[in-house]
Amino acid sequence: MQKLQILADSAKYDVSCSSSGASRAAGGRMGSTHTSGICHSWGADGRCISLLKVLLTNKCVYNCEYCVNRRTNDVPRESFEPDELARLTVEFYRRNYIEGLFLSSAVEVSPDYTAERILQCLELLRYKYGFMGYIHAKVIPGVSRELLHRIGLVADRLSVNVEMPSRESLAAFAPQKKVEQIFAPMKQITNTLIETKSLKGPGTMFKGQRLNDASNYLGPAGLADGTAEDSVTSALSLAKGARRKGSFAAAGQTTQMIIGAGNESDASILATSENLYRTFKMKRVYYSAYIPVVDSPILPDKSTAPPLRREHRIYQADWLLRFYGFTVSELFKSGGENLDPDLDPKVTWALRNLDEFPVEVNTASYEQLMRIPGIGHLSAKRIMRQRRFAAVRFDDLKKMGVVIKRAKYFVLCCGRYYGDRCFAPETIKNSLLQMESGLQLSMFDNDWKRIEEGERQEKLAAAGVI
Repeated sequence: MQKLQILADSAKYDVSCSSSGASRAAGGRMGSTHTSGICHSWGADGRCISLLKVLLTNKCVYNCEYCVNRRTNDVPRESFEPDELARLTVEFYRRNYIEGLFLSSAVEVSPDYTAERILQCLELLRYKYGFMGYIHAKVIPGVSRELLHRIGLVADRLSVNVEMPSRESLAAFAPQKKVEQIFAPMKQITNTLIETKSLKGPGTMFKGQRLNDASNYLGPAGLADGTAEDSVTSALSLAKGARRKGSFAAAGQTTQMIIGAGNESDASILATSENLYRTFKMKRVYYSAYIPVVDSPILPDKSTAPPLRREHRIYQADWLLRFYGFTVSELFKSGGENLDPDLDPKVTWALRNLDEFPVEVNTASYEQLMRIPGIGHLSAKRIMRQRRFAAVRFDDLKKMGVVIKRAKYFVLCCGRYYGDRCFAPETIKNSLLQMESGLQLSMFDNDWKRIEEGERQEKLAAAGVI
């Protein structure tokens, strides 16, 4: 329990995990995953999760400036043995505490040494204990190709963390890490995913390797009444039935960047993300607002608040890159290297390109509708569908899921504009800021008016007027 307390606390700064993305039935064995996500417990940041999020060890040979586990930092140090952590995960699952594992680690001795211990833990979980639940494994930069491939065969998702958004920041804050060591495993994961997904049906591509791995842990003591021959047969059955030819890291790969430790602008951070999505087919790029945990002359002071609002805006801009067809050059082409902390990035882009608005919803293309603040892909599809039968009127937009309070400033319905009379950036921005800050209490208008009237009556009575 002491190890768990120390190593779970050390893992809380790594946000590059997600509990969804893979689907697998247990098939009579223990554990299962669902693409809809698994939610049973709560993380420190309020998100509902059910992953055991822990480090294998926090004994690190690296001395990265931003890391709480850096070599020169005076913190309690612990390490799990592979079988110790595997048994802990299984027991937590049996008690319904968790339904999956996110396993990361500091670099103990060397990347390969650490990766071997991670691999041993995951193979014990899969083969000895028959755990088929969700596993997200952190890949150590600099790990050998063979170890990375074997980890990918037993994990659902892999992550290689970029950590710093630029080569200059990485050299300044983590000089022992090299960009090439980070991108090499990313490239290997991407190539393997492309190769395995192009192959269909059950196969024997890795059967021999998987059988050898499983037989190491499924000896006579591994099963209740098993023999060595039974163990090998069970291992082969597990390797063939539980994992298919395309199941190398079936949920893809992710990465993480720290926001606020260096001097990078929002534009440069998102440009790095755009390149990662395009080059390595990332499922997600996670952003972590830097929390000052160590004293360093090149890092923000410990009293500095984490840039949580900036992190939130970058996540919103990242969403525009992934699902709305925006590019980084579009988001920042009209000036400025940073996002407006007070407004949604989509609204900021629209205000900077007001010459493209207002857009007539009855004639706009799907791509134009997707650029309108307050309209998402579902509402855009509903508008396109409705237009086949009748003109879309302003009153119809809310029924279609459009956020009217935003969209009304940027659309025309049957040629009519429903926003403020003054179609100017500052006027629209002030109106939207009032809405964002909660000054418009539309849900409680009647109650608010009654309260104000009651206060007015009390003041008049106190003054002797009534």
